[in-house]
Amino acid sequence: MSRTIILLSLVFLMVGCANEPIVDRRGVDEVQYQDDLAECHSYANQVDTAGETAKGGAIGVAVGASIGAIFGNGHDAERGAGAGAVVGGAKGFGKAEQRKEKVLYRCLKSRGYRVFG
Repeated sequence: MSRTIILLSLVFLMVGCANEPIVDRRGVDEVQYQDDLAECHSYANQVDTAGETAKGGAIGVAVGASIGAIFGNGHDAERGAGAGAVVGGAKGFGKAEQRKEKVLYRCLKSRGYRVFG
């Protein structure tokens, strides 16, 4: 199970290294942009990353344990639950990170910035 925790931690670190948006800054007041960016980040950080991760992990545990129990024994069910937790948690975390990115980009666009990605 410690391998599961280590693997899940590594996945979160890799996914969590999101890039800043690429914005056309031609004719943009840099101070105002930095203020807007900080405010948009605060909106994006309201996305419940932990909740999405936990939800995905719980679904993964249930599915993994079920598959392990159907095709194996108690040990396989336990291993399936662990693997399902990692995959489900990573998917949930990735989904939350995508939502955060969308919120950030939409916020900047709503303030008149040209966001390329």
